[in-house]
Amino acid sequence: MRYEGKLYRPPSESDAYILQATIGCSWNHCTYCDMYRDKTFRIRDLAATLEDLDVAGRVHGDEVEKLFVADGDALLLPMDHWRPILERARRVFPRLRRVSCYAMARNVLEKTDAELAELRAAGLSLLYIGPESGDDATLKRIAKGDDAAAHVLAAERAHAAGMKLSVIALLGIAMDRSEEHARATAELVTKMDPAFFSALTVTIVEGTPLDRLAKKGRFEVPPVPALLRELRTIVSEARPTDTVFRTNHASNYLPLGGDLPRDRARIVAVIDAALEGRIPLRPEARRGL
Repeated sequence: MRYEGKLYRPPSESDAYILQATIGCSWNHCTYCDMYRDKTFRIRDLAATLEDLDVAGRVHGDEVEKLFVADGDALLLPMDHWRPILERARRVFPRLRRVSCYAMARNVLEKTDAELAELRAAGLSLLYIGPESGDDATLKRIAKGDDAAAHVLAAERAHAAGMKLSVIALLGIAMDRSEEHARATAELVTKMDPAFFSALTVTIVEGTPLDRLAKKGRFEVPPVPALLRELRTIVSEARPTDTVFRTNHASNYLPLGGDLPRDRARIVAVIDAALEGRIPLRPEARRGL
């Protein structure tokens, strides 16, 4: 297995085999993100990708149940890459039960309905999409590249193909639009109706556009109570059908877990207790990316 540069994967893919089929992120403009800024995007040579699968199969074939296809928005891979990758994965990993990848809304929308259905039938069952916010003004500020409507349409088309979604929101990214960000994000989660939903807390990373804005006094991470109030609004107002909710990422001050809508009241009560100082928060020294 050969990897180029730093690798990133969702926390829930900690036990997955990571296949680097693309290098970097095709968009790579989001102001807060430095994950792929040291890479120039390209699609990896298919023969090398398949060779890595073969090696992984020989070494770990009977152990692998989950495959995460990297890097940043691997869904954009053309079908003449996806088809052999998924076919080879099924062959070398006999216990394989899930294939997933990161995706932008535009990656979904660039595929036809038939292509999305074909990918799902071949094993690609879960897409991780990070709109970060449902507020279009905030999305424009952070150079996300897709607006809320595009994320809703992408979700509808992915669902129609039988794919599950894991949606990610970013607390603290909106500055003076905190309330608008929280309410619009709750609305977006409702409309995208993901199987999984998680919230992260914005972190200023050295060298990013957000870092440059912060050094000019044009951005700062909101105080913890404001972050918790955003989270409370999102949880209170989002109306997904049946969603596993988590804030277990290391960036967060308050790790939470449950199902929405079933556990909404309990989760809100915990957030309220944290706001009132009755529940300890994660120490700053233990937070990270």
